[in-house]
Amino acid sequence: MFAFFRPASHQAPLPEEKIDSTYRRLRWQIFAGIFIGYAGYYLLRKNFSLAMPYLIEEGYTRGELGVALSAIAIAYGLSKFLMGIVSDRSNPRYFLPFGLLVSAAVMFIFGFAHWATSSVTIMFILLFINGWAQGMGWPPSGRTMVHWWSQKERGGVVSLWNVAHNVGGGLIGPLFLLGMGLFNDWHAAFYVPAAVALAVAVFAFATMRDTPQSVGLPPIEKYKNDYPEGYDASHEKEFSAKEIFVKYVLRNKMLWYIALANVFVYLLRYGVLDWAPTYLKEAKGFTVDKSSWAYFFYEWAGIPGTLLCGWMSDKIFRGNRGLTGMVFMALVTVATLVYWLNPAGNPTVDMIALVSIGFLIYGPVMLIGLQALELAPKKAAGTAAGFTGLFGYLGGSVAASAAMGYTVDHFGWDGGFVLLIGACLLAMAFLAPTLWHKQAASQTREATA
Repeated sequence: MFAFFRPASHQAPLPEEKIDSTYRRLRWQIFAGIFIGYAGYYLLRKNFSLAMPYLIEEGYTRGELGVALSAIAIAYGLSKFLMGIVSDRSNPRYFLPFGLLVSAAVMFIFGFAHWATSSVTIMFILLFINGWAQGMGWPPSGRTMVHWWSQKERGGVVSLWNVAHNVGGGLIGPLFLLGMGLFNDWHAAFYVPAAVALAVAVFAFATMRDTPQSVGLPPIEKYKNDYPEGYDASHEKEFSAKEIFVKYVLRNKMLWYIALANVFVYLLRYGVLDWAPTYLKEAKGFTVDKSSWAYFFYEWAGIPGTLLCGWMSDKIFRGNRGLTGMVFMALVTVATLVYWLNPAGNPTVDMIALVSIGFLIYGPVMLIGLQALELAPKKAAGTAAGFTGLFGYLGGSVAASAAMGYTVDHFGWDGGFVLLIGACLLAMAFLAPTLWHKQAASQTREATA
């Protein structure tokens, strides 16, 4: 079924004098492909939220639309894992653009087919398909990065790539406003970003490549003389899906630790983000305009925060992703306490605290994905990253909506923040066993060899 996506075959080695120049050129080109390509996915992730006020005017309740919206998180969590397994046996040059095209097709249906919003069931199905297609963006990007960048340089590269989702997510609003100005149609929230995504898919296909060996280059470990512990020729062998899933994921204890940590990192991330407008209005007396700006700055603060976190994990903590994550989570805990305990009437402090949470939380999100890539052989990278994403979305994201809402209904905002602070502490607790992740990864490979 997925034969179309199969990895590219190895090409004859290039002459020695061409290796360095070709590697340098292709790495910039490929990075542009996966960065812009993944940003394109986020152009199609939150469109339904922009359309919800207009759908409410058409008679839908917030509860009905919330049920429909939940389809994206459910499908994305499942897809990121299952499509990760497929992506490890696929050529990312085809895999990433294909998922983007499917997602764009769903948005065009929402934009131009009146029946697409005729019932909650239809909206749920379409959003589920979109969520599933969205899960085809991260795994091929992860597979690409572990093949084209060595372990010592990967922290900075992954952190820079990771801000693509902030860039793409931040552009949805301006594209929607552009569409409204051009067409005076709220459906532009769907079809204008989808049109841009089509161009992005073409660009990604034109710039991406499979492995270095597929273009006649040596493995990145040889080119950079940067061999991880336990590296041997078997790391360049393609594994079966069963080997990837059972041998290198299910039996990898370190992956389980960071997957569980991801539940609580995502609980805080979305527990703060999704509820910020409501909390700031009800508890802090913010106007709609101020709440909207706070929401925007929370997302964009994650860009410099993620870059700083990646740099620190490489240069200051010398590749110790677990320790870096724990430091950032400790600082997030402090910022969350200030956001909670600051009395109403001090909006500047609230804004600074919220922006600080956004600045700090995306670093651990990125690092867990990076750890997943490094705790498994690179031929199993997509599955490992998808495994942690499965826990983050089906555990943390769903809890951020359901558990947070239920807690606030019964115990007020104080109860909700106790839940969030608990999430911070549990995230650090599950990151702690990974402090010696290099040794642990090596031991895991030896134990499963």
